[in-house]
Order: sequence, then structure tokens, then C-alpha cells
Amino acid sequence: MKRFRIIAFILALLMIITVNVSCTGKDDVENNVVENTKQEENNENGVDNGAFPVEVEDKFGNKVVIEKEPMRIISISPSNTEILFALGLGDRIVGVSAFSDYPEEAKTKEVVGDAYGINLERVIELQPDLVIFYGAGNENEKKVLKEAGINVLGFASENFDEIIEEIEVIGKATGRSEEAKKVIDSIKEKRDYVLEKIKDAKKVRVFYEIWHDPLMAAGKGSFMDELITLAGGENIAHDSDTPYPQYDLELLIERDPEVYLASKDFDDKTIESIMARPGYENISAIKNNRIYLFEGNEANLVSRPGPRIGEALEVVAKAIHPELFK
Repeated sequence: MKRFRIIAFILALLMIITVNVSCTGKDDVENNVVENTKQEENNENGVDNGAFPVEVEDKFGNKVVIEKEPMRIISISPSNTEILFALGLGDRIVGVSAFSDYPEEAKTKEVVGDAYGINLERVIELQPDLVIFYGAGNENEKKVLKEAGINVLGFASENFDEIIEEIEVIGKATGRSEEAKKVIDSIKEKRDYVLEKIKDAKKVRVFYEIWHDPLMAAGKGSFMDELITLAGGENIAHDSDTPYPQYDLELLIERDPEVYLASKDFDDKTIESIMARPGYENISAIKNNRIYLFEGNEANLVSRPGPRIGEALEVVAKAIHPELFK
């Protein structure tokens, strides 16, 4: 009898082990299916979860090792906010800078700073994984953020190549390299379309007004300087020593722009008010009513070095060569 009890016990034990192994294997299979499904969904959305940890370098030589995919991101410039949205990261943005108004959803994000600084205490409270500045950023602010374990990157793009590189770096830093490639391809496609349109056009002398009192221009090295050049224009301020020089009225009249561009940066600035300025009656652009005032969305396009730079180029090209885009 004792022998039969021992055999029964062993058989029962074997059954328990078999059931547990079977269940464990089933759970493992189910978990693998779930994980593979998530990975496939991420791949379809341009997410590269296998990229981490990853090292990236911003425009200012700041190298950062990002250990895991950033889930909470703060952008301290409208252009970087647009890049994040273009990469499909809108739901991860927990803070933005003032004037981040595109796309529409950006207006719903909490404002934590502007070009002059950030609300450092609030930024830390939001517990971001990544903060992206426009420019190098304030050294003291960056030090505090880094000590809090927050990754910091800074960019100040002013031309197509720099914008493309910035999108690539941000894409890599956030696990969205594939999506970044799509955005970059779209930019290049729009650029090539515009270049094809204006390839045989005669160069037109152009002036872009940054500010009116004192008069300031978009000079060599500025975002608008490249847009004017690519759009078939000749920027009369291209030989300036700085990207945004103060510009003498006499020199403006002497160089006689055929097209005068400006953005509506305050309500009283109109085409009529520009035409009425003393001395402007001697300028060809005023004589021939070739003043173009960028407003609303167009004003944002031509002032933000971001993912819509291709559209910005088209807007400037249409202002300089409207006859080619009818």
C-alpha cells in the first residue's frame, strides 16, 4: 500500500509540473506575440525602439547619450515644436515656448518659456526626458537641467542643410529616424519643384525688411537670404557683415530693389504705409507696386526654419516670380 501511495504522489507531481510548464510556455508565446505586435506598430509609425541607448550631438557640439526613448519632451522654440509634431511626437510634448501655434494642437500645450528664458522650476516639475532649445540656451539653465537628469539639445538652423541635419538628429534622439527621413524627403521634393519652376527665370533684385525703425535687412547667412537666392532673387543685402544688419536708406535707394518683401509684424504695417515712407518713391519696387507683405501663416512660414521650409521657399518664389506660378 505504501508503495502505491508513493507512485500516486510522483504521478501527481509530474502532472503539476507538466501543467505549469505548459501554461508558462503559453504565457511566453502570448507575451512574444504582444511584443512583436507593438514592435510592428512602432515600425509602421517610424518608431525605432531598438535604437537606444543612442548618442547624438547638437549644433553646438553638445554630445548627449539618451538611454531610452524620450516620452516627455519640451520645446523652447516654435520651429522645434513644428519638427516634433512633424515626427509624430505631439502627444509627448509637455511644454512649449511662446508663439508655438502650429499645428493647431500646439496651442493646447503649456507655455514654459520664450526666446529670453524659461520657467526653470516649472520645466523641472514637468519631468521631461528631453528639452530642446533654440540656440545654445542659457548655460546656467542647462546646468540645472542636466543636474536634474534631463537631456538637453540646442539648434539654430538658418538654411536647408542645417534644418535637414537638425531633423535627422531630433529623429535619432527620439527614435523617429524613419519618420525624419519622410519629412526630409518631403522638404527636398518641394525644393526641387520650386527650383525647376524658376530655373530659367531672370534674377530679380530683392530686399527683405526685418524691421522698419531703424531699417534692418535680412543679410548674408540669414534664413531669408537663402530663400531669396533659391527662389530666383538677388538679395541686395547679401554682402552684409551680419545676418540681420541695420540698413541705410540711401543704400536701399541706390541698390533699387525690384521686389520689396516684409512681414506684417504689427497692425499698422501695410503696403500703403510702406509706400508712403519718405524716399521710398524712388525705389522701383514701390513705383511698380511690387511690395509683398507676408501675413498670418505665410509670416510664420518665412520666419521659422523648420519642417515647412519647402513651403516657405514656394511662398517667397511666388512673391518674386508670380508669373511662373499661375
